[in-house]
Amino acid sequence: MKKLLIPALAVAIASLASQANATIVINYPDFSSVAGLTINGNAAQAGNVLRVTPADFGQSGSAFSTTTVSLASGASFSTYFQFRFTSPGGACDGIDQNGNSTCGADGLVFAVQTAGNNVGGLGGGLGFDGISPSVGVEFDTWNNGSSDGNSSNHVGVDINGVVLPSAAQTEVTEADMNGGDIWNAWIDYNSVSQLLEVRLTRSLARPTTALLSYNNLDLAGVLGTTNAFVGFTSGTGAAFANHDVLNWRLEDNYRPFGVPEPGSLALAGAALALLGLRRRQPR
Repeated sequence: MKKLLIPALAVAIASLASQANATIVINYPDFSSVAGLTINGNAAQAGNVLRVTPADFGQSGSAFSTTTVSLASGASFSTYFQFRFTSPGGACDGIDQNGNSTCGADGLVFAVQTAGNNVGGLGGGLGFDGISPSVGVEFDTWNNGSSDGNSSNHVGVDINGVVLPSAAQTEVTEADMNGGDIWNAWIDYNSVSQLLEVRLTRSLARPTTALLSYNNLDLAGVLGTTNAFVGFTSGTGAAFANHDVLNWRLEDNYRPFGVPEPGSLALAGAALALLGLRRRQPR
């Protein structure tokens, strides 16, 4: 038993140390202040939200950190934000699970990029098209045909400013993202496993299982550096909506929010307690 103690303690302490080394580098409880962000194109501060595009035809906007963020741990990061799409209008492109027409477009992209503070193509370009080097996670609400998997409600991973087609995508079946609900998004990238995971739900509880996982992503290799601008892009075309980000937090290491889990804390506590007992035992 004594031989198992030190490895268990080492694992627990290493896990906690990794989390302790993570730093919150971006923290906007809301956007009543946009200090530290550069707002581009049709994006704007709208009250206490970040309106990346307004509900109007042919818009393209972005908001990025004014200076690059250091993701020195292999470009690992964890981020959480809430968004809401409201006032959809213009063209409609499908029928939802309740038989209602799905209107509004085109969606929102969380982006990590090194090109600078700029904005990409409008409409189906989601304000991200053409921004390279980059990696983006899109929350797409328009059906662009076969290149979009004939889906008007999906999440995708986009590499180097290419949004059609996405490198990977999956359908959002919980509800129509253009329905006006507040959505919670968690995106985590682990440079050790080279795994990018996306979680999305209207519930405040972080889902156990990722909605979309993308393997073998060498983010630092794609970007060519571990220093990057981080932020959001959006676009509208013949259809539109207000694409609002309500709050945003980002840490500069792989540290899924909610970690350490109770089991990890119990392991660390038990290991430390056992170590204390061991030290108190007569030699």
